[in-house]
Amino acid sequence: MTNPAERLVDLLDLERIEVNIFRGRSPHESLQRVFGGQVAGQALVAAGRTTDGDRPVHSLHAYFLRPGRPGVPIVYQVERVRDGRSFTTRRVTAVQQGRVIFDLTASFHRPEEAGIAHQLPPARVVPDPEELPTVAEEVRDHLGALPEALERMARRQPFDIRYVDRLRWTREEITDADPRSAVWMRAVGPLGDDPLVHTCALTYASDMTLLDAVRIPVEPLWGPRGFDMASLDHAMWFHRPFRADEWFLYDQESPVATGGRGLARGRIYDRGGNLLVSVVQEGLFRRLGEQPS
Repeated sequence: MTNPAERLVDLLDLERIEVNIFRGRSPHESLQRVFGGQVAGQALVAAGRTTDGDRPVHSLHAYFLRPGRPGVPIVYQVERVRDGRSFTTRRVTAVQQGRVIFDLTASFHRPEEAGIAHQLPPARVVPDPEELPTVAEEVRDHLGALPEALERMARRQPFDIRYVDRLRWTREEITDADPRSAVWMRAVGPLGDDPLVHTCALTYASDMTLLDAVRIPVEPLWGPRGFDMASLDHAMWFHRPFRADEWFLYDQESPVATGGRGLARGRIYDRGGNLLVSVVQEGLFRRLGEQPS
């Protein structure tokens, strides 16, 4: 497969080992650890595969316990916590080489008709995605060419990402900057028609840029990094159906960062301004070379 979207769908297609046990591939990338969005997306697939399929996921809460090793398969063990009349609850434990690296609880809800329906409007008016350059185009414009490592990464990237406020390259650009960021995103190709695949693909994408909001007041988004960062926990609430291969706006902000941790929250909208998903994540931030006491 050469299409990154097809590779993403394949990555989310877990092997069933037993009734409640699944195995997922972990691509051998040049990363220090397995991408957290991959583990979260695969764990949600495992949870969804143990339901009847008539109840969409409405929320997930997850903890990243240990860094996963690229290239090593991950086993997902599903506990069927509850099968009620309206709600289904699953707990998923991700195990790699005998160690638990990730824990997720997901809740699925039978859609209901209710008399309550409201939504705050989006906080920002932003350009359409077609008016914005891709990340690769921004880098080429600034550097004159895309470095070879980034060229390879761009070819594998399953999502088209376009920063509303563009990439920040210098410390002058982050002076007095608010801890906010927004990106348009969509899968680079069709993902099929399975709603669970779209939910898990967006779960994958939700971990890609969220912690940018924490970094913005501290260092440019592009260039050498002064901090090592890692996701600690991740929560999502799914409000409306969506397709991850259609444009969605990911509006992100960081209300607080202290004690070596930064909190980020995001709201995901469709092009019509309908709120699709709410996301909250906390990340660990340490200066490079700094060891925990």
